[in-house]
Amino acid sequence: MSSSVGEKLKLSVFGESHGEAIGCVVDGLPAGIKLDMDAIYKDMLRRAPGRDRTSTPRLEKDIPSILSGVLDGVTTGAPLAMIIENTNTKSSDYSNVMAVPRPSHSDYPAYVKYNGFNDVRGGGHFSGRLTAPIVFAGAVAKQVLLQKGITIGAHIKQIGSACDCAVDYNNITAQMLDEVTSKPFAVFDDSAEDKMRADVEMARKSLDSVGGIIECFAVGLPVGIGANIYDTVEGKLASLLFGIPAVKGVQFGLGFDFADKNASDVNDEYEIKDGLVHTLSNNNGGVLGGMTDGAPIVVSVAIKPTPSIAQKQRSVNLSTMENAELEIKGRHDPCIVPRAVPVVEATVALGLLDLML
Repeated sequence: MSSSVGEKLKLSVFGESHGEAIGCVVDGLPAGIKLDMDAIYKDMLRRAPGRDRTSTPRLEKDIPSILSGVLDGVTTGAPLAMIIENTNTKSSDYSNVMAVPRPSHSDYPAYVKYNGFNDVRGGGHFSGRLTAPIVFAGAVAKQVLLQKGITIGAHIKQIGSACDCAVDYNNITAQMLDEVTSKPFAVFDDSAEDKMRADVEMARKSLDSVGGIIECFAVGLPVGIGANIYDTVEGKLASLLFGIPAVKGVQFGLGFDFADKNASDVNDEYEIKDGLVHTLSNNNGGVLGGMTDGAPIVVSVAIKPTPSIAQKQRSVNLSTMENAELEIKGRHDPCIVPRAVPVVEATVALGLLDLML
């Protein structure tokens, strides 16, 4: 099981959804970074369950307990270790998925890979609950990046058929990102929230779930971060973003929308502005040849609908090797997109800081 990532900044995530605790170890952080714990708690709260009708009713406080690497609120340069206790579990809800795997979930391939010894309660180590330590580590990384003049923020671009307003990729500012990430529901156009919530509520009442798209930005990056071929900014970030449960697509800038365009319509031309080189547009999402070009980084991720739904679904019984019908119990998100916004931000922060150290 691969739960560690990073070259200069190394992150290791541990625990299971219904175990005693979850946590992480972050190695490679610079010493002397004064941590703003209020900012960290804010990001943890944005991801935490049980605080909105769009999420699971499972209520966890998600208060991180730092074990090492910080003294008097300042990083020491030693590995930063942190745990979060699991306090609200209902493992009995998962008794029927021990032998009958949930469609579109990790249950079946994990059963085969780990010979049936994997923990399926709440998804075990494959659960979205493991994103809580990622948000903690990313919140720390964001503070290091902020000292370098780099701000990261994301918004809900789409849930179901409802979309947020389009954003000018070339003119994203730190103030815009601070404003959208301070909202309980991260959209630029507040009128989009009601439409998105309506789609989630429709899915919830139908014992179903709905997916969406999160769009993340990073502003203030210098030119030339990253490299070509196999050390690209896109490759680094995409690899990390696909580590988030339910992420099934990643694109930079226009991404797949490049496919039916002519170069003359989408090339990012240059100009001299205030004595510096600037792009006139940012269709490439701030990355050229695998390197940052000075424009804001723009990366979007597609989030699939939560596979654990209350509707009856066709599956198989792995004990009897017969077809079976599965009715999933438990507490699950009708849409994980709103809670995944800080997870995407954290992941982008971790990847960029690893590239820059």
